[in-house]
Amino acid sequence: METSPPRELLPARLRRSQIRLLLEERGFVRVGELRGAFGISGVTARADLDALVGEGIAQRVHGGAVPVARAVGDARPEREPSFEESLAASVLPKQQIGRAAAALVSSGQSVILDVGTTTLSVARALVARADLTDVVVITNGLSIALELEPAIPRFTVIVTGGSLRPLQHSLVDPLADSVLGQVHADLAFIGCNGVDAVHGVTNINLPEAAVKARMLGSAARAVVVADASKLGQAHLGRVGSLGAFDTLVTDATADPATLATLREAGLTILQPDDGHHLKREA
Repeated sequence: METSPPRELLPARLRRSQIRLLLEERGFVRVGELRGAFGISGVTARADLDALVGEGIAQRVHGGAVPVARAVGDARPEREPSFEESLAASVLPKQQIGRAAAALVSSGQSVILDVGTTTLSVARALVARADLTDVVVITNGLSIALELEPAIPRFTVIVTGGSLRPLQHSLVDPLADSVLGQVHADLAFIGCNGVDAVHGVTNINLPEAAVKARMLGSAARAVVVADASKLGQAHLGRVGSLGAFDTLVTDATADPATLATLREAGLTILQPDDGHHLKREA
């Protein structure tokens, strides 16, 4: 019986084909993972990724690569972008949102901080606020917990239980609500993939949508944070109606007509203008 050769002996063409499958399946691959999986050097791993970039299959990000986004009109099922892929997109708008959202927090408050790259910007802005003390932050995002670590002991950081989703470095069911079921926070900052006047706040991934919905019930006030690209969009997993949220924090490029529709649906809009000054409209 013929056996397949060890991975370290695979020709470059076959190795890159397998890397392509990993990209499609996981949404992100790291150079270090490829070194271990195929028994190759870091130089070779980066060369493989660069070759896939040249073929239009991959896009390089820090530490590895992500798949190139699908073209408009592609009939394949909607693909959830990886954390690293999202991190590389809309950097400035997310910074604007992060600062605006962090301005809503006062010393002594408890905050639920959802997983995601927009909420990661909120975490960074919170850490940068040296005036904040005695803040309790509860999160299901491992990247967010690590981002908050330098603020300890000014902040108390609590990580929920649950199963780890590598694509977003998030904790979901089972056990995701082991902490959420026992707390009632002052504020919850919820990320999403869509904010729509009819369909409410939605997310691509169902397990994460369920955790986000649980967060709504564990806070006195819920704030949805979403950059302009997510406004007017609707996806599979429903987090909650617009009525479940007090405020939308978005960036300066958001479409005025879309914002007007969301405002008519009852959302308060918090948005920095082009000079990064905050505009709050009920």
